[in-house]
Amino acid sequence: MGDSAEEILRDVNTISRIDAVPMLLRVISETTGMGFAAVARVTAGTWTACAVHDRIDFNLKPGGQLDVHSTLCKEVREAHTPVLIDQASLDPVYCDHHTPQLYKIESYVSVPIVLSNGEYFGNLCAIDPRPAKVKEPQILGMFTSFAQLIALQLEAERDSVATEAALLDERAAGELREQFIAVLGHDLRNPLASMSACGLLLDRQADNPAKVRALARRIDDNARRMAGLLDDTLDLARGRLGGGIGVLPAPVDDLDVALRAVVDELRDAHPQRVIDARIEVNTRVVCDRGRVQQLASNLLANALVHGSAAGPVSLEASTSDGSVVIDIANDGEPIPADSLAKVFAPFWRRSTSAAREGLGLGLYICAEIVKAHHGTLEVASTAETGTRFTARLPLEASRPVH
Repeated sequence: MGDSAEEILRDVNTISRIDAVPMLLRVISETTGMGFAAVARVTAGTWTACAVHDRIDFNLKPGGQLDVHSTLCKEVREAHTPVLIDQASLDPVYCDHHTPQLYKIESYVSVPIVLSNGEYFGNLCAIDPRPAKVKEPQILGMFTSFAQLIALQLEAERDSVATEAALLDERAAGELREQFIAVLGHDLRNPLASMSACGLLLDRQADNPAKVRALARRIDDNARRMAGLLDDTLDLARGRLGGGIGVLPAPVDDLDVALRAVVDELRDAHPQRVIDARIEVNTRVVCDRGRVQQLASNLLANALVHGSAAGPVSLEASTSDGSVVIDIANDGEPIPADSLAKVFAPFWRRSTSAAREGLGLGLYICAEIVKAHHGTLEVASTAETGTRFTARLPLEASRPVH
């Protein structure tokens, strides 16, 4: 159990979902006559109220915190032993203790809440500025039983949350599998059918060399398309099942040359389109050269496919603030605002575009490549400025990711 804000909020919320806790705190207050009772999350560094019953205006709400070193709960945690005080000002042990004096309390009870696996969650405690007769066996027994009950309920609630999360993960994985099979089957069927048809035509055109060469080119194009689909599929499997796409960072002194090669390749594939390139990366970059080329190629191809056919596509690459910045922009129909958060999800395809070839994994793979380099990838899209993807990769990458 840690002290991060996320962990603290999680445990406060977990206690809030246990319906019995408010009733138990009310019973404690009514039985002992003490005006404040609470379930506290206690670690070596923090004391946080998770549930509160307050009749003395102590002004501590769920989520509120005290300095753990100012509390007796810290000592209870360290010793795993309850502390009960009838009247602190007359108590031979606690009359000079800083906690009763700081919070102006006379009566005090605190018992540990310990889970079955030995984890120390916190304390069930009560305080009051007036004396109260709490050093009785039945009072200690009640607090101990209530603390054990809270521990059991806490474990049950955690198990329930874990089970629900596992079910959601399984449901999401099932939906992903179904979508993957459907899309892969659909997109592989087209090039396979084309290759099959070309094979039949080749058999009939053996005496026409020009026709044979044209058909051979079609077969080669379809084979390359299928290879691309399978490569994307493998990258998806690595990203979702293997802990991320693997990269092998190494010093690269010619990233500008590598990026220009990508631009030249896309220009050859789209001779009718205008691709403006401004590449000014004149320093060593520690990165996976091939993966960065794949990143630029996917982003540039996406801009060509979904951008306005009459408008130019631009690629700018430069260094700034210790990063390589690759910026790719295009004109055309913007990505709907409600879809911007989905563009890097696997199988996402822009519904506004007529071009819907491929598995819809290109941008997902881009995001995984950037993530593996410990960089960032952002998108902005408006009707006025067009669509722009900006990737930032640190000049000095971390250790290789496999």
